[in-house]
Amino acid sequence: MRKGGKRKSTSQKQETEVKASSSSQENQKENHKLASKAKRAKSSKPQPQPEYFEDKRNLEDLWKAAFPVGTEWDQLDSVYQFNWNFSNLEEAFEEGGKLYGKKVYLFGCTEPQLVRYKGENKVICIPVVVAVVSPFPPSDKIGINSVQREAEEIVPMKQMKMDWVPYIPLENRDSQVDRLQSQMFILSCTQRRVALKQMNIDRLKKYEYCLPYFYQPLKEDELEQSTEVQIIFPAEQKPVFCEFDWELDELDEFTDQLIEADELDKDKKDAFKEFVKEKVREAKKVNRQAREACKKALEEMSEETKAAFENMRFSKFYPIPTPDTPDVSNVKAPFINRYYGKAHEVL
Repeated sequence: MRKGGKRKSTSQKQETEVKASSSSQENQKENHKLASKAKRAKSSKPQPQPEYFEDKRNLEDLWKAAFPVGTEWDQLDSVYQFNWNFSNLEEAFEEGGKLYGKKVYLFGCTEPQLVRYKGENKVICIPVVVAVVSPFPPSDKIGINSVQREAEEIVPMKQMKMDWVPYIPLENRDSQVDRLQSQMFILSCTQRRVALKQMNIDRLKKYEYCLPYFYQPLKEDELEQSTEVQIIFPAEQKPVFCEFDWELDELDEFTDQLIEADELDKDKKDAFKEFVKEKVREAKKVNRQAREACKKALEEMSEETKAAFENMRFSKFYPIPTPDTPDVSNVKAPFINRYYGKAHEVL
């Protein structure tokens, strides 16, 4: 009886283990099903679409790298408020383009123009890039001139912290600059805007009156030298501001008109006339020295340099129209500045 009871107990124990094993297998199957469902549910969740960024063009920042000479400091931000497109300038340097394979010097400037934008007429400061094809820098000087200034100044670029520097395309910026045979040079300015607060007002204004300077010795006969002088005559009440042309104006008549207009005191007539005569003598001396310097430069100039001046070409680039920028097509003009004159082509 005891043996039979023991076998029964053993048999019940085995049966219990079989049931437990079977239950465990069922639980595993159920867990596997749940995991599969969860996995399917997870895989069915919409995946975020990958973002694609447009590759930067090799010369995309060329127009920004060329310093906009003569632009007022407080207007610089307004120039860059638009993402101007100068792909016409970039394409000119590609194979088959007008500037491909040539040594080119580029400088920037701005032209405030009234243009239509988003249904309104607005004065927009339009960036322009001038490209000069030349085997050597067109000039190492800057002209400083304005109606407000008493006299024109021609100063070395470096005095205004400007210089021609190589432009490095994006694809070459990991290379050592001295190993690159650059054919593109930009007029750059190293004056930091943060330092402007410590600058005196006269020095600050000089930057606004700067113009890239160019002198074409081969066309001296075609250039008319100015016969006007800026007059700022000191007086007790207020200074007399005027322009006198020694070829067109007769001094006595000119002085009498100022007196009649209450611009000049009658008792200052003789002093004013002597002042004007002195200014005329100074201006004529400057013109004479310029002619003599030109004659000497031509005599000493090599044939190679003469050929370079003869073959210099100026191209003026405006931004092309885009949906996000004003259309400047109707305000394009060939005039660059009083030194460079007109561009050979406008693009």
